[in-house]
Amino acid sequence: MSKFTNHVIAGEGRPPWYRSDGQNCDCYIVGIAGGSASGKTSVAQRIIKNLNVPWVVLLSMDSFYKDLTPEELEIAHRNDWDFDSPNSYDYDLLLETLTKLKEGKTVDVPIYDFETHKRVPNKSHTVYGANVIIFEGIFGLYDKKVLDMMDLKVFVDTDTDICLARRIKRDVAERGFDVAGVLTLYQRFVKPSYDTYVYPTKKNADVVIPRGLENLVAIDLLTKHIQRQLQERKMQSRWDMARINPPEELPKSVVLLENTKQVLGIHTIIRDINTSRHDFIFYADRLATLVIERALNELPYESKNVTTPTGKNVHGLNQKALVAGVSILRAGGTMEIGLRRVIRDAVIGKILIQTDPSNGEPQLHYCKLPPAIVEENTYIFLMDAVVGTGAAGLMAIRVLLDHNVPQERILFLSFLAGPQGVHTIANAFPKVKIVTSFMDPILNTETLFLEPGLGNFGDRYFGTENE
Repeated sequence: MSKFTNHVIAGEGRPPWYRSDGQNCDCYIVGIAGGSASGKTSVAQRIIKNLNVPWVVLLSMDSFYKDLTPEELEIAHRNDWDFDSPNSYDYDLLLETLTKLKEGKTVDVPIYDFETHKRVPNKSHTVYGANVIIFEGIFGLYDKKVLDMMDLKVFVDTDTDICLARRIKRDVAERGFDVAGVLTLYQRFVKPSYDTYVYPTKKNADVVIPRGLENLVAIDLLTKHIQRQLQERKMQSRWDMARINPPEELPKSVVLLENTKQVLGIHTIIRDINTSRHDFIFYADRLATLVIERALNELPYESKNVTTPTGKNVHGLNQKALVAGVSILRAGGTMEIGLRRVIRDAVIGKILIQTDPSNGEPQLHYCKLPPAIVEENTYIFLMDAVVGTGAAGLMAIRVLLDHNVPQERILFLSFLAGPQGVHTIANAFPKVKIVTSFMDPILNTETLFLEPGLGNFGDRYFGTENE
């Protein structure tokens, strides 16, 4: 696997995964079944092209073939192994993968090598989140548990002679088989399996598409149906909580820097409209260092005895946890220099979240996270400059949770926060610590970018195109 879990989506971003009642908003699963080489993948790709929505995952059942033992491999290389039996697939792994995808979580899909008849060791395809999952395979409509997860079930019904011709062409050109071997497998296993197992699953389908990809009218009608279903399932995200009137008392999960003269002095400088960009960067880096140093106090430590250069034994503490930083772009990147000053070897990931102007909901556009975030002794410093409504913070924390980072190992760091934002995040994720240097009682979504001297924190730090 690559060093980072990396997802870049052009255009519209991925919407939130949760509803106002706090439950995950399941994605839409389309199951496509049919005989071998019936055109299932082509139909799936046509649907994806027609949908024209981001974050669509095409999942092939071929990825879930079971690994063969050495004895079974010998049989397979003699073209005597039945790969068209339902028992050839790892249904437990398939069900686990579909379940996680439906919940919006990250998964590692195996890569299967048809020439060696084994999964490629230490390699997988990382998939994170989906608006729509297109799942295709000959037994796509076979297993009861998998069927129950599907929102729409499709069977591609193509003439068996056409399927055979396509299979010969595909297996010889793409999978390294010879023609005689393909015909042997087809006569002994593929055709009997289709008659016994695959074709009977046609009765489980909501829609049957005759002739596969040739039937463009049926595919286009099916696509429009899916689009209508997606439109109806749009739900308001969890950040509706930002509209509540927060109580005066701060949540217990909020850690506020001591209101020292130094902190007040730095805030005075960075919020002054007359402060130069050079000075703004200098004092923002200083403040970031103070916030990160305060966050380190929330990490676990253990006792440690050391010997000094003079030979004396001294009792001290040793930080047990490692730290990885994750910036919410672009303003969260303003804390990265401070993080490097305090923790020299900290790895840093990035998340880009932007607000949809049509409905005010946050959308994920980019996600690049280091694999170290899932290690048990790694704590995540999630960094953003300002917490206004808490909408971006909610989504960023949700992204980390979907990558199997527990709440108690997430610390949300900011320069400045408003009561609405911290209460929103604390209500949704009470185990996440929020560390900030200053609470502004009047900071909200209306004043966030209009307040004199504050402006857009990222623009003041990194500059604009005109600078």
